Amino acid sequence: MKMNLSLYSVNAFLILDAEGHRVLAKYYRPKGHPQGESKDLLTLKDQRAFEKGLWQKTKKPGADIILYDGRLAVFRHSLDLIFYIIGGATENEIMLYSALTAFSDAVHLLLRNQVEKRAVLENLDIVLLCLDETIDDGIIVETDSTTIASRVSRPKADTTEIVINEQTIMNAYQTVREKVQQRIQQL
Repeated sequence: MKMNLSLYSVNAFLILDAEGHRVLAKYYRPKGHPQGESKDLLTLKDQRAFEKGLWQKTKKPGADIILYDGRLAVFRHSLDLIFYIIGGATENEIMLYSALTAFSDAVHLLLRNQVEKRAVLENLDIVLLCLDETIDDGIIVETDSTTIASRVSRPKADTTEIVINEQTIMNAYQTVREKVQQRIQQL
């Protein structure tokens, strides 16, 4: 059996709703992959058919890993959504699951445990940034949810901003002037 020693372990990331409709889908076809660019699931029609069949097999909570259509699917239910990471049949399912868990936990942290379809759509920018911090072009780059969340989080609204106006510039000028005069007097 040939071992897969490539960093490109993720073929797709999906979020489907309770009815099996696509909320978010990102398919990875890296040109630098050792086996060449993937020819699978190129058309929207093929992708939708794959997603519908996958949803049919995973819509009921219970298991979290399934081999479907020659691919390994790791998934996690969250209220009215299902998160999926799809990899090749020979991929390390523990690595895929740890990436999915990190992504899911980071989204839960950032959305304050309000991970439902409406909240994900309203905060799609944050969700996509979390995804990009977790998976880059099919390569899992981070599996720590707090690290992902900290890289994505918005700055707090109550932080004080430094205001530079004429008064602060004049104060700085006056301070520099006094220091220069003191130095001159010391000489």
